[in-house]
Amino acid sequence: MLKEVERWLSTRSWSVTDRPLHGILAAKRASGQTVSVVLPALNEEETVGDIVAVIRHDLMEQVPLVDEVVVVDSGSTDRTSEVAAAAGARVVHRDDILPRLPAVPGKGEVLWRSLLVTTGDIVCFIDADLKEFSSDFVSGIVGPLLTDPGVDLVKAMYDRPLGAAAGQGGRVTELMARPLLNMHWPQLAGFVQPLGGEYAARRSLLERLPFPVGYGIELGMLVDALHLVGLDALAQVDVGVRKHRHQDGQALGRMSAAIYRTAQLRLARGHLIRPVLTQFERGAEGFEPRTYSVDLEERPPMVEIAEYVERKAA
Repeated sequence: MLKEVERWLSTRSWSVTDRPLHGILAAKRASGQTVSVVLPALNEEETVGDIVAVIRHDLMEQVPLVDEVVVVDSGSTDRTSEVAAAAGARVVHRDDILPRLPAVPGKGEVLWRSLLVTTGDIVCFIDADLKEFSSDFVSGIVGPLLTDPGVDLVKAMYDRPLGAAAGQGGRVTELMARPLLNMHWPQLAGFVQPLGGEYAARRSLLERLPFPVGYGIELGMLVDALHLVGLDALAQVDVGVRKHRHQDGQALGRMSAAIYRTAQLRLARGHLIRPVLTQFERGAEGFEPRTYSVDLEERPPMVEIAEYVERKAA
């Protein structure tokens, strides 16, 4: 491991217990900064309500850490929107944000658009499929941004059990993202969960970053933030254990292809020779091919969007 990464691990990797809540609140009052929490959601009616309820109770009603909770629904066919609203979130539909640009499927698309419907100086992203959710996930990653002006982006780190097997979650991280980062961006090798969906950042950073529209968003954001603000502006906080819904192997294959594509563009800014992925499923007559396109689109930094610039100026 690079000496720089060893140093970073000792100075920019913390535990949620390192910053008591009263200290974080004092820093928030002193700085006057505001905090938005965004949950991107697609058919998450079973879990989204509990997450919103915990954040509202612990971090809005009990203490004033979070200023708004926004669920961005990207086209759910279940009761995600109704459940989230009943729990106290402001629900915004992806297609209603910046309607002049037709939305494309993908998590990164939702996160990018969320910048237009939130107001916080700090934006905290939380996946909507978490089970047994703790508000430590929010306070843990927001804390360093409120107490340390030199930090611009904070990722959560945690154990990821796969069923009853401890530490076996995060298969795409171990098989795709971690090797890519270690080989091509070794300064980022210290991140325990580089693909984790729980992270917070200053709006002033997020608005300057391009957003891959799909699964490449987390890797792309880390790499771009490294080049824009440097390693010491990035940090991670241990928040315990993350339990969530796991995807099947083929879905993970498509995720891996998108992440590889994101990395490839950042390595060469070139073009994929074949931007599709073929997988196989057994059918009535044997194995049948299924071909999926690898999302190729990235959204530009939000500061290049006229509506966003006008909103900031208003």
